[in-house]
Order: sequence, then C-alpha cells, then structure tokens
Amino acid sequence: MSAATKAIFITGAGSGMGREGVKLFHAKGWRVGAIDRNQGGLDTLEQELGRERLWTRSVDVTDKTALEQALADFCAGNANGGLDMLWNNAGIGESGWFEDVPYEAAMRVVDINFKAVLTGAYAGLPYLKKAKNSLMFSTSSSSATYGMPRIAVYAATKHAVKGLTEALSVEWQRHGVRVADVLPGLIDTAILLETPNRSGDRPPPPSREALAAGAPKKGMFRLLPASSIAETAFAAYGSTRLHWYVPNSLRWIDRIKAWSPEMMRKRIQKAAPIGPSESN
Repeated sequence: MSAATKAIFITGAGSGMGREGVKLFHAKGWRVGAIDRNQGGLDTLEQELGRERLWTRSVDVTDKTALEQALADFCAGNANGGLDMLWNNAGIGESGWFEDVPYEAAMRVVDINFKAVLTGAYAGLPYLKKAKNSLMFSTSSSSATYGMPRIAVYAATKHAVKGLTEALSVEWQRHGVRVADVLPGLIDTAILLETPNRSGDRPPPPSREALAAGAPKKGMFRLLPASSIAETAFAAYGSTRLHWYVPNSLRWIDRIKAWSPEMMRKRIQKAAPIGPSESN
C-alpha cells in the first residue's frame, strides 16, 4: 500500500448506505475497512471489489472489545498506523407507539445507534490523531431535526449522535480531528422494509418497488438512493461543514424548530395525526 493511500473504517458496511460508501471510497483509491454483523454482505462485497485495499470482518458493534480490536487490526495496516476517516454508520430501527416497543428492543436501538458511536469515538480517536486533517463522520437522521412520533427512541438516539457531533467538533479541534454527521431523509435501504412495527396497525410495504411507488416524488421526504449518502460522506471529507442534510431542504425543520418548537409540533401532528382514543 502506498504511503499516500487514505484509509476509512465503516461500520454497518454490509448493506445500504455503508455498502455504497465502501464501493465509492474504494473506487476513489482509498483503503477501506468494512465491518458488519452480516458476514454474507461482506462476502459479496469482497466478491464484487476484490481484496486489494478492502479489509472486512464480521463484528457486532455492541461488542466493545470486538470493535476496538477490529479498529486496531485495520489501522495497523495503514500509513503511520493512522486513520483518515471513521464513519459510524451502523444503525437499526423500531417503530410503533412508544409503549408498544418492548424495553429490550428499545435498548438494542440505543446500544447500536448511540453507544456504538461512543465506542467508535473512544476507540478511533488515537488513530484519527495520527492522520492529518482526519474526520469522524456519523450517520444521524432527519429525525434528529425534530423528535418523530412512532420512532421515538430511534429519534432520540439520532439527536444524541447530532449533539455528540457538535460537542466533539469543538473539542477535537485541539487534536486536528474534524467531526461531522449526515442527516438523511427517506433513503432506499433495507431498514425501511425491515424495521418492526410493534403496534401492528400498519401493514409493511410488500416490496421495495411498492415502497418506491408510494413515496413522495418531490420535496424533502422524496425517496433517495443510498449512493447519495455515500457521495455526501465523500464530500464531507474535503469540507469543514458540520451537519449534512440529505436533501438539503431538511435543514428547514431545524430552523423552524429553533424559532418555534410549538409550531413544528403542530406541523408534525398534522402530518401524523393522533386520534383522541390513542392520545389518552
């Protein structure tokens, strides 16, 4: 590997946005560390891209020791043992009214969506500090602009990722490490079909094709390809921007909420009405 080769480590890399990120950064000549709990997804990545500049390992990001070891082993093969970019991307969802989501399921969302980001930050910082102008990038969500009903815990974890990003973007300047996140809207990934509805009151889309057909064709919640997030991650490496909204119009939710959270609450209620019997 050339000393000039940049290196990125991506969690949740076996499918969706992470997988597209692996493919894009690899195509750009980067060395890519890809981890996922789904070994099958990693195997197909290796078949598609080959093993040159691609390092994979099956890891559950909630296993602190395994995540730390994977980072250490990958970075040992990088220039100066450093890391140019860490992308905390792994995430899962649970949907339904808050009280219908089992506690254990909600805690699994917290463990993967936020605690694993904290682990990545702690474990990744020593390697990021070794690379000039490095970046820790995390996947937040449009639900971090305003807490969305029926995905309350998911939204809370994404708010936490956003807050951590803001704080560390200030703290880590003293290390020469940048910090940023992406807030995706409706993205065409498996999570849209696989997220359990614990209230059981809404049938899931029968297929990706049906989901795409029913999604808005324009506006901030139009369906976008996973590759759009990979492209955003690549753009973020060359920028000092803090929050990346995809599409960019999502930033208006944050702006309106900052001016009047009550107004945004009314807009959310209108978009997702709760009947009298359900709000008691």
